Amino acid sequence: MDKIKIAKFQIGQVVRHRLYPFRGVVFDIDPVFANTEEWYESIPADVRPHKDQPFYHLFAENDETEYIAYVSEQNLLPDTSGEPVRHPQVAEVFIKDGKGGYRPRSTMRH
Repeated sequence: MDKIKIAKFQIGQVVRHRLYPFRGVVFDIDPVFANTEEWYESIPADVRPHKDQPFYHLFAENDETEYIAYVSEQNLLPDTSGEPVRHPQVAEVFIKDGKGGYRPRSTMRH
């Protein structure tokens, strides 16, 4: 039986991508890869992450736009800038926690 890795980042935590210039707030976590094979194959092979690690759903933003991102744990770092995340869904789902992160407004239902 495979050992499930404990997620390094938490829901509400602000993170940034290790390679690309974007950041976001974690709003869901998959213990292992749970997206489509087509999505996975679209990642360039030289930077394609392993599937057996946590993957994070982010309310993400870069300099131009806001969007939803799906990122492997190996490609994320904590964002310690303290800057608020401007993605419009952040305010719908979270409240700033005063420690640089966010906490859910209420229990999220799937």
